Amino acid sequence: MNILNIEHVSKIYGDKTIFDDISFGIQQGDKIGIIGINGTGKTTFLKIMAGIEEPDEGQVVRQNGLRISFLPQHPVFPEGATVLSYVAGEKKGEDWIPETEAKMVLNKLGIQNHEEEISHLSGGQKKRAALAAVLVNPADILILDEPTNHLDNKMAEWLEDYLNRFKGTVIMVTHDRYFLDRVTNKILEISHGKVYGYEAKYSRFLEMKAEREEMELASERKRQSILRIEQEWAKRGCRARSTKQRARLERLEAMKNASAPVRDQNVEIDSVETRMGKKTIELHHISKSYGEKTCIRDFDYIILKNQKLGIIGPNGCGKSTLLKIIAGQTEPDEGSVEIGETVKIGYFSQEIEEMNTSRRVIDYIKDVAEYIPTKDGPVSASKLLEQFLFDASMQYAPIEKLSGGEKKRLYLLKVLASAPNVLLLDEITNDIDIPTLTVLEDYLNSFSGIVVAVSHDRYFLDNLADRIFAFEGDGRLVQYEGGYTDYLEAKKRREKEEGAFIESVKNGVKEKTEEKDSVKTWKQNRPQKLKFSYKEQKEFETIDGDIASLEERIASLDEEIMANATNSGKLNELTKEKTEAEALLEEKMDRWVYLNDLAEKIEAQKQG
Repeated sequence: MNILNIEHVSKIYGDKTIFDDISFGIQQGDKIGIIGINGTGKTTFLKIMAGIEEPDEGQVVRQNGLRISFLPQHPVFPEGATVLSYVAGEKKGEDWIPETEAKMVLNKLGIQNHEEEISHLSGGQKKRAALAAVLVNPADILILDEPTNHLDNKMAEWLEDYLNRFKGTVIMVTHDRYFLDRVTNKILEISHGKVYGYEAKYSRFLEMKAEREEMELASERKRQSILRIEQEWAKRGCRARSTKQRARLERLEAMKNASAPVRDQNVEIDSVETRMGKKTIELHHISKSYGEKTCIRDFDYIILKNQKLGIIGPNGCGKSTLLKIIAGQTEPDEGSVEIGETVKIGYFSQEIEEMNTSRRVIDYIKDVAEYIPTKDGPVSASKLLEQFLFDASMQYAPIEKLSGGEKKRLYLLKVLASAPNVLLLDEITNDIDIPTLTVLEDYLNSFSGIVVAVSHDRYFLDNLADRIFAFEGDGRLVQYEGGYTDYLEAKKRREKEEGAFIESVKNGVKEKTEEKDSVKTWKQNRPQKLKFSYKEQKEFETIDGDIASLEERIASLDEEIMANATNSGKLNELTKEKTEAEALLEEKMDRWVYLNDLAEKIEAQKQG
C-alpha cells in the first residue's frame, strides 16, 4: 500500500520544465535514491514530496497522520539555539526526544560539545547537527538532501547501518555510490522532466538504465523506419477519401510529432597539462599544530610523477591543512616544502572560492583565458563551457542563477582551464552529480600529472588512488598501497597480526622461533617503529595518579551529595560535577588501557 502518491505533477521555473506530468507511488519501507545530473530538479523534487514547495500542476497525496522529517541541503537554524536544544527539542510532549538519544547521535556524528551555540559551528558541523535532528525526530519518512556531505568514512558507515535498521521509508539525494548500493532498494532517475523508477540498488540500476536506453533507441529506429514508409505512401498522392486513409494520415502526423528519446549529455573534460620536469613536490619532515592540537607530525614524503594519492581521516584531523601546505597557502611549523620549477598547481578547495555571483558565467572563465589549450588545439571559453553542460543561455546568465552543483562544476572548469600538472582536490565529490563524477574519474586516471585528493567518497578513492595516506591519530600519516578497499583490508590484516602477536607474548604459548617469525611479520606490516610520542610518554607517567585523584574526588562528591540531600540547588550542582568526573574517569581508563597496551608492545618489540 502506498503511503505517498505523486499524481500528474508538473513544475516549471522560468522557461525550464523541471517536471512534466510525473506520477508514481512510495510504499512503506522503501529506501529510495534519487539520481540525476545537477540542475535537473532533485532538490525541488524532495521539497515537493516534503510539502515545502507546491507543484504547478498535479498533487501529492499523503497518508493521514504521515510524519515526514526533512534534511535540506542548506539548513537554517533558530537564532541563539544550542546544539542539544536544537536536536532534542525544548518542549516535552508526546514526541519529545530524550536527551540521551540526541547526545548519542551527535557523538556518532562527531559533535561532542552539546551545549555550544550552533552559530559557532563550522558549515560541516551545522549540516551534521541538522542530520542528527532529523534522525532522532520520530518520523515515517526521512527525506534527506545530501546526507553524506561532510561525513567522514566512519560516520558514513554508521549512517548506512542506521538507515538500514530504520523501519520507515527513506528518500534521499546522494552522490555517494557505495552508500546508494548499501542502503537503497529503489532508484528514481530524473531526466529531462521525467522520472524513471528502477527496483534495484545502484549497481543494478546502471545495467537497467542501459537496457532502457537501448530499448528506447530500438523503438526510435522502428518509428523512423515506419515513418519513412508512410511518408512515401503519402507522397504517392493519397486523397484521404476513405475512413482508413484518413486514419492512416492521422497516424502519420502523430508519428511526425512524436519526440525522439532524449539522452543525458555528459561533461566532456579535455585540457592540456603543463609539462613537468624532474623535480616534483618534496615534503621534508613537516609538522603543523593549532594550539595543543597536532594536525601533522614529522611527515616526510616525495610525491612521484603521475602519482594518484588519496588522503583520508576523520573530520578535523588535518587533511585540508596538508593540501594548503602543499599549495603554499599555509606554512608548516616545522620542516619545509620544495616545489619544482615546472610544477603548476591547480587547487580545488573544499569551500568554493568567493564568486561574484552577479557576474556572467562566461566572464568567470574568461578570467583564466579567452582560449584554453586542449589536446585538439585551442578552444574558446564558450566552447569549453558547452562541454561542461553550460549552454548559451546559461553562459550569459549571472552565476547566482546556478544550483550548488552547477557552481561546483563551474569552479572545477576554472581550475582545469589553467592547465595544471598537479591537481589538489579537497572533497571534490561533494555536490557533483554522479555522471560528472564518472567522467571526472576517467579524466583523472588518464591525467599525466600528479593528483592528491582528500575525499570521504570510498568509490571515488577506489577508482582513483594508487596509494592512500591515512591520518591515524596524533598527526601521524600512515601509508597504504592501493585504493580505499585495499586500505581497509590492509588495516584489518595489520591489526589482526598485531593483536595475535601481543596475545602470543602475553600468554607465552609460542616457541621462541615462532615469536621471532611473528615479530618479523609484524614489523613488516607496521606503519613505523612503535614508540611513545613525547606527549604520550608524559601522559603515561602521570595517568595512574590522575585516575587515583579522580576516584578520590568521586568518593568525596558521594559524601557531599549525601550531606546535601535536602538542598536541591547544591544537590544539582554536585550531581552535575560527579557526572562530569565519572565521564572523565571513563575517558582516562580507556586511555590507560591504550597506553599500557602500547607500552607492552614497545617492550615486546625490544625483546624481539
